[in-house]
Amino acid sequence: MSPLALRTRAGQIRRMSSTANQLAAVAACAGDPARANILATLMDGRAFTAGELSGAAGVTPQTASGHLARMTEAGLLSVARQGRHRYYRLASPHVAQMLEGMLVVASEGLPPEKFGPRTAAMRLARTCYDHFAGRLGVSIADSLVAAGHVVLSDDGGTVTAGGRAFFARTGIDLETHRGGRPACRPCLDWSERRYHLAGVLGARIAASCFEHGWVRRRPRERTVDVTPLGRKRFREVYGVQIEEAR
Repeated sequence: MSPLALRTRAGQIRRMSSTANQLAAVAACAGDPARANILATLMDGRAFTAGELSGAAGVTPQTASGHLARMTEAGLLSVARQGRHRYYRLASPHVAQMLEGMLVVASEGLPPEKFGPRTAAMRLARTCYDHFAGRLGVSIADSLVAAGHVVLSDDGGTVTAGGRAFFARTGIDLETHRGGRPACRPCLDWSERRYHLAGVLGARIAASCFEHGWVRRRPRERTVDVTPLGRKRFREVYGVQIEEAR
């Protein structure tokens, strides 16, 4: 092997080793039960303090701070200061997508009554970072696909011309989207085992529903409650029938 080829090969090995080390660091962060509970709490897209997350993890605030520092260093979390407090949240939608995928893998092979969210309300409607999941999220995706507004596949998602016109009529702005985040992509649902909508479209549908009072967040939970107005409007706008959570 020539000297140039040897140097090229050595560079490739160094890059592969660096990638493997980072992957191991990320996997270790998610592998600890306390850190896994923190990540699950942050899956609804909101930011929390170390004290709030210590309660979710069942550890002392000091222990939680150590976990949070490690996950921030690994690139899973971002932190922002506001006054005396530090607020932690998932670093990006890619982190949320990775965690949702890990939950799907972790639940494979379990009996149907065991996998996925354990409460009926959470299985019905919850957030997956900044978009809807559960039966609500999957039903919206199914309805939009059936109407020809979006196309979803294992490889990605597309908003059709008719879909852009539909979303413009319903007040969902997709035209001002900038940056690297895809406009529409499928996200495999943890409990339903089918796709719900992520990307810019999924996020803006959810934001609009919160803004107009169709859904309400539960404190420190991913579960969302569909309001009476929301049940009416989901049926009228998306053709989706949402039963009342029990």
